[in-house]
Amino acid sequence: MNDHIYKKVEITGSSTESSDDAIRNAIKKASESIKHINWFEVVETRGHIEDGEISHWQVSLKIGFRLE
Repeated sequence: MNDHIYKKVEITGSSTESSDDAIRNAIKKASESIKHINWFEVVETRGHIEDGEISHWQVSLKIGFRLE
């Protein structure tokens, strides 16, 4: 039986389109330098408002990955 050890880091993704897109952008960028990403958890969602409309999304995530 293999026991796995995991680590978590917190990152923030952004998008002008949606909170989902901000999450996807963050995970895509993190996966360029972090191997074995297994899960994510949304920690905070916030945005910027201009003229009564949402103009920018920021989503903070904890991502978990398996250590080699």
